[in-house]
Amino acid sequence: MSTIEYSLDVKVPIRVAYNQWTQFETFPEFMEGVESVKQHTDTRATWLAEIAGVKREFETEITEQHPDERVAWHTLDKPHHAGVVTFHRLDDTTTRVTLQMEYDPEGFVETAGDWLQIVRMRVQGDLRRFKDYIETRGSETGAWRGSVPPQHAGDTVPRPDAPLPGAGTPSPRPGYPPPTRPGL
Repeated sequence: MSTIEYSLDVKVPIRVAYNQWTQFETFPEFMEGVESVKQHTDTRATWLAEIAGVKREFETEITEQHPDERVAWHTLDKPHHAGVVTFHRLDDTTTRVTLQMEYDPEGFVETAGDWLQIVRMRVQGDLRRFKDYIETRGSETGAWRGSVPPQHAGDTVPRPDAPLPGAGTPSPRPGYPPPTRPGL
């Protein structure tokens, strides 16, 4: 098992940095090797990525998420990896984003890539591209403000067959469409 930890300061308020990080389907715009992320529910997504020259499709599950604080995940199958991204307010306009990740390379190519620090360099590059992406935009592309596990009754995204959410309910993540009212 290999471990990566990397931090960088982003010149946006903590809410903006966190909100953008919750928009998983935008990850291919700044993460090298990530071809697509499809959000299925508020806690599950399927990723298509190239890791150390090997194309992989895998499913992830959010295990812990708290607005403006942290997002933790793990894969449900191979390749095995897990991690947490934390957000630390430095001042009103600057946020420190810290990523900690553990992964288990498989096979000769991935093991060699790990030994050559390719994954570590990619993760650092991805965070630098995230910084450029959000600082250039100046605002987030969306937000999901729910908690996992839920902290309050209104902190979960409703099932697609549920009635429309009321005021104060977090907006759904992209790719996990909100329910529609009949006749609209």
